Amino acid sequence: MKQKLLIIVFTILVSLTLITSGCTASCPEMGQAAPDFTLQTTDGGSVNLSDFRGKAVILNFWATWCGPCQHEIPFFQAIHDEQADKGVAVVAIDVKENASTVRNFANSKAITYQILLDTDAKVAQKYCVPNVLPITLFINAEGIIKASKVGAFQSKAEIESILNSL
Repeated sequence: MKQKLLIIVFTILVSLTLITSGCTASCPEMGQAAPDFTLQTTDGGSVNLSDFRGKAVILNFWATWCGPCQHEIPFFQAIHDEQADKGVAVVAIDVKENASTVRNFANSKAITYQILLDTDAKVAQKYCVPNVLPITLFINAEGIIKASKVGAFQSKAEIESILNSL
């Protein structure tokens, strides 16, 4: 019961943050192309969103300190393990943390999907992500934003349901 109440309160806070976050008409919307970006990986490489064109992308904004974000990691890992070779990419964008913190966390959780570093939160700002995490976008193989979710997923099936609708 407590967990459901916390989720409801979290959802209300996120909704209020979205309303007051100052997002402008330049924020990407459902049915529009996802803005391209280039971010560093935890090992110093560089990745563009457009590198994933031709695949469905689950784009998850998160941070290591975020409890709800940690809750959904096993679901994203399972999706990655089962669907990476079927044209689905899980791409996690860590917001405002350094490479060593994120790399150590990812190693401790055995995360093998793509993690990118948005150390200055410029990509989060480009996508109008509020100061509350996690936020997940679903982008189809053509690069169009088709769905989004504010807050943590509660099951792998919840993610698959949205993914299957792409």
